[in-house]
Amino acid sequence: MGKPLLFEILEKPATSCIIGICSIIWFYIQKKNIGYGNVGLSYETAIEGHHWRIITSAFSHISVIHLVFNMSALWSLGVVEKLDHMGLGLEFYLHYTVLLVVLSGMLVLGIYHVLIHKFKLDYFRRVTAVGYSCVVFGWMTVLAVKQPSSKLELFGFLSLPISFAPFESLIFTSIIVPQASFVGHLSGIIVGYSIAWGLIHGMNNYWAFTMLGWIIFVFVFSLKRSGACDFNFIEIEPVTDASLPSVGFIASGNGRTLQMSTLQLGGAELV
Repeated sequence: MGKPLLFEILEKPATSCIIGICSIIWFYIQKKNIGYGNVGLSYETAIEGHHWRIITSAFSHISVIHLVFNMSALWSLGVVEKLDHMGLGLEFYLHYTVLLVVLSGMLVLGIYHVLIHKFKLDYFRRVTAVGYSCVVFGWMTVLAVKQPSSKLELFGFLSLPISFAPFESLIFTSIIVPQASFVGHLSGIIVGYSIAWGLIHGMNNYWAFTMLGWIIFVFVFSLKRSGACDFNFIEIEPVTDASLPSVGFIASGNGRTLQMSTLQLGGAELV
């Protein structure tokens, strides 16, 4: 028999809190009919000064399937919080989660910049990404390097060897969900390897709180600069508006889907 759920929640407090936060945000998004264009990250919105989207996009999910997939994987990866004997543990998890959110978002924008300006793929200027997958793929990669014998449990019945999970999941999601952000997932993997191999190291409470302070400062500053400091950005258009991605993959009453149009936004991607 497995451990009681409450006991597992207490063993993985940071993971449990993040899952709770993402679920609450998803519920709010559903209740307010918030669309990709209002919380997602795109190259175009970033250069317009909406840097706060790096944070909002990471914790936002429009589709319940997307939310469940990410949170199921994250719950399994929460084992990192318990691996103090391997130099990981709760503090490591919190410190590098902050780093993964920021660096993976910045790397996505950097890759978009190269694709747009070097390869003239202007489509990526308006591609809008949402979701916690960058961080999920990052932790998947860290665990694959640090504890390759682990298993990644998905939905309670699917088990993948963690050593191959990052690239297996990258290919799997690209095939099953064409709108899944290959660039976003790959960015998470790159940052994950950088952490696991010690290319990025030295995070402690001082640097974590310093980075968190700068994140809050930039978040508030960019909100003000972009004209969203009055929080009009949460007074959104319905997802069915012609300027936003329409949905039809999930047979729910509100009509959202993973099959998104690419009208004015130029596309939406799930990360």
